[in-house]
Amino acid sequence: MHPISWHSVDHTLDECIKCNICTSHCPVSAVTDRFPGPKYVGPQGQRFRERGQPHAPDHAVDYCSGCRVCNEVCPAGVRIAEINARARAQIVADVGLPIRNRLLGRNELVAQLGSIAPNLANLALHNPLSRWLAERVMGIARQAPLPRWSTQGTLRRWVQRTARQRVQSEKRVVYFHGCATQYYEPFVGKAAIAVLEHHGYEVIVPPQNCCGLPMLSNGEFDAARGYHQRNVATLAGFARAGFPIIGASTSCTLTLKEEAPELLDLTDEGSTQLKLATWDIFEWLRELHERGELRTDWQPVEMALPYHAPCQQRAHRIGKPALEILGLIPGLDLRESHARCCGIAGAYGYKVEKYQIAMDVGEELFRFVRDQGNGVRFTACDSETCRWQLEHGAGIPSRHPIEVLAAAYGLYDLERRAGRRLDVEY
Repeated sequence: MHPISWHSVDHTLDECIKCNICTSHCPVSAVTDRFPGPKYVGPQGQRFRERGQPHAPDHAVDYCSGCRVCNEVCPAGVRIAEINARARAQIVADVGLPIRNRLLGRNELVAQLGSIAPNLANLALHNPLSRWLAERVMGIARQAPLPRWSTQGTLRRWVQRTARQRVQSEKRVVYFHGCATQYYEPFVGKAAIAVLEHHGYEVIVPPQNCCGLPMLSNGEFDAARGYHQRNVATLAGFARAGFPIIGASTSCTLTLKEEAPELLDLTDEGSTQLKLATWDIFEWLRELHERGELRTDWQPVEMALPYHAPCQQRAHRIGKPALEILGLIPGLDLRESHARCCGIAGAYGYKVEKYQIAMDVGEELFRFVRDQGNGVRFTACDSETCRWQLEHGAGIPSRHPIEVLAAAYGLYDLERRAGRRLDVEY
């Protein structure tokens, strides 16, 4: 067991001035008394958590969703979310981890198993009896918006099958697809690859595994370290060679850039190279636009589109590049959400004791979508779990912004989630 290090966040702890701004903005403490607020369980609670001493005055820190709103609003720059995550990891190191949390943290393994027979897996998971049993036995909320496996195969199988028809170019980028795109939403990866190829880039999709975020969120730091180091082993060479590593899952790219290196105190050369080479896909497209290299051969997209920038995207501290790029598309009526959080926070809202909290937190966003009127066909969001929560809470299909951009380029059908490029069925 690696020791839980506090060095990288200690220097911000004493900057807390107890102003309670974080608590006043916290979406979780606003809807439940089970979480007294970021200041109490974060910097204030941390003063009780010295090495060799009891890990916390109480376990309320487990109700922190990790949304990072507290970090966004703190005027003193205290790394509250990181303090809470480390405190949760120390609790896990001291008392262990429930089987439910261990299972939810291994979403890649679960996804791999289900992809062997996706129709059977979908039937087994998405029926009232199995959901009732999962709630009673495992504590996984029966109403939670669990994803469905792709019945058309994984993204990597499609990449391998269509390799000879892909764009070949001296301009190359590496695509990090993440677990959700690989097993549940390969159409998002296909849309991303179509857009990258439309700009003349050859897209390399190397072997990769889960970014480790589900384990970090559940306090399994040692397991997350192993996942991250395996990604470093396969991806750092591309970073050293100067290839941009681009991801469409904003949670995954944040983990490669920041969450894993900072929470796990990883300062090795490979982790640093991977961190510096990783881009969120619209962050990279905005860079193309600033260099005058973004293609503007868009078709008008005549529709109203509510857009929510998820917590993990805002945590990149890069502004809202998807909003900027989509705003260039003729005919698109973008309507920005200012809701604090959708509530799901990865697997947080899947847990039976937190499901209603997640829904109550998300109500601000769901209400915003409902207020846009009956003419809205889709919402847009950069995070897969947030899209699933949006669909669950607002009752309207949700799309990744890259799907919208691919549709504007004439490469993709938002309704069918399909398209054609170079005679290859997407």
